[in-house]
Amino acid sequence: MKPRLVLMIVVVTMASGSPLRITSALAQKQPQTHDLKLVPANVHWGYYDARVKPVLKVASGDSVRVETMIARGIERLRLAGVPDEEIPEPLKVVERAVTDRGPGLHPLTGPISVDGAEPGDVLEVRILGFEYLHPYGAGGFVPESGTLPDEFPYARFRLVRFNVPAGTAEFTPGVTLRLAPFFGSIGVAPPSILGRVSSGPPGPHTGNLDNKELTAGSTLYLPVHVAGALVSMGDGHALQGDGEVSLTALETSLRGTVQLTVRKGRRLRWPRAETPTHYITMGLHPDLDEAARMATREMIDYLTTEKGLSREDAYVLCSLAADLHVTQIVDGTKGVHAMIAKSIFK
Repeated sequence: MKPRLVLMIVVVTMASGSPLRITSALAQKQPQTHDLKLVPANVHWGYYDARVKPVLKVASGDSVRVETMIARGIERLRLAGVPDEEIPEPLKVVERAVTDRGPGLHPLTGPISVDGAEPGDVLEVRILGFEYLHPYGAGGFVPESGTLPDEFPYARFRLVRFNVPAGTAEFTPGVTLRLAPFFGSIGVAPPSILGRVSSGPPGPHTGNLDNKELTAGSTLYLPVHVAGALVSMGDGHALQGDGEVSLTALETSLRGTVQLTVRKGRRLRWPRAETPTHYITMGLHPDLDEAARMATREMIDYLTTEKGLSREDAYVLCSLAADLHVTQIVDGTKGVHAMIAKSIFK
């Protein structure tokens, strides 16, 4: 799509009374929507890395429809009992072709370079909507993982089919779940000196937050570490409970539409987010107590810098009005997110 050409006509009346017509051409680039398909050339598996060349370059404010495949690949679907003929061909092609993997387990689509993004900026990821690449997902557990590894020292996966028009899934007869899709992992490239960083634990590059609040209508704010930001996405979830206690959500393959905007002058050390109803800060640390402290400290910082409260008042308000949720406890780095309602602010 080419930039739209806008003609500005200025008419000046000369002393003689005859008009002098001056024409100025201003090229204004309108936001575009791009498609990033699930093909091997667009996938890096198990890591974030500043050395990965961008597969798409967009302008700040553009939107991208990003196709992603289920974490761990189609092995998880087969273990859950999905017949081979029901697995979409693009997933099979990526599974065969992308053999450079690890240390993490997530196929990630990207990276996307956003024009104008520089270290110290913030990348705003506005989450616009989701579609399913297949109408089912898998949940389960594997040995030596999850919250109760000693009690479940074996592997088990369960196929859960979706009623897409109704937005529900029947887990068992009499147990109906409300679908709430989101990307478990949205991250930028870490500083180049770190090289390949596992897609497993989240960190300053954001990555595998597994935050169920990041559904359509939410916005995620990521600190930028390298030119272009180099954002990648994956780990589609149809729904998840806070904690993700067995190590898996309802894992699926998603097409998500996001709008990417560079925000200058908004430095962040850690990711933040907002939903239509809440502001969210996050803590990420191997120790759950420290993750809770980080989320609280980040919320205090938000309230002082964005809402003008003193640190003392912000601390008290956190205790009165902010809720701490355990995001996930199974990725090595634990996650806690603090949520405070927008409705309390005028």
